[in-house]
Amino acid sequence: MNILLHPTYFPSISHFAAMAKADTITFETEDNFQKQTNRNRMYIYSPNGIQLLNIPVKHTKEVHQKFKDVKIENAFNWQKQHFKSLEAAYRTSPFFEYFEDDIRPVFEKQHTFMMDLNFQIMEIVTDCLGMDFKYAKTDEYFHEITDKTDFRNLVNGKKDTAVFEPYTQVFEEKHGFINNLSILDLLFNEGRYAMEYLKNQSL
Repeated sequence: MNILLHPTYFPSISHFAAMAKADTITFETEDNFQKQTNRNRMYIYSPNGIQLLNIPVKHTKEVHQKFKDVKIENAFNWQKQHFKSLEAAYRTSPFFEYFEDDIRPVFEKQHTFMMDLNFQIMEIVTDCLGMDFKYAKTDEYFHEITDKTDFRNLVNGKKDTAVFEPYTQVFEEKHGFINNLSILDLLFNEGRYAMEYLKNQSL
């Protein structure tokens, strides 16, 4: 299977389930930025249930700004806030400490462009998963594609209706199983078993 999808911020489990089954992966890099998508947000399982972590971006007067040109607003110290939220959510999970040093650079290095950060994240997470990560990037935007399975809709959480097998989550006794969160939820709870889990899921 040849797939096309967006590089997002600590992508959802559905993103990685598609990648785990793919023969080739191509990332859409010529699209326009759209607000309220996973391009700059992720969902985690906090002590209070589902929690949105959003990266602030710099606003421009352009109506249609390409995502690859979107700059991060680093004045808000979002990195410290996000890492604190991850600690509160996953410090007691089986594998947080195991992967903590791998993901920490995301919250220490300041990127200018959102897309560059997302690609750094993909490199780190695929390495943690033990996933072979070779990919291509688009050089032109096509609304319709015929030579790949189009998973670009997964960037919009509302259109992503994938349902996955439950696995153990830190606060499930309080709030039950929460489906299709950021890949970090699966990684911190399942560790190296995460890759096997992803391969066994149907999309």
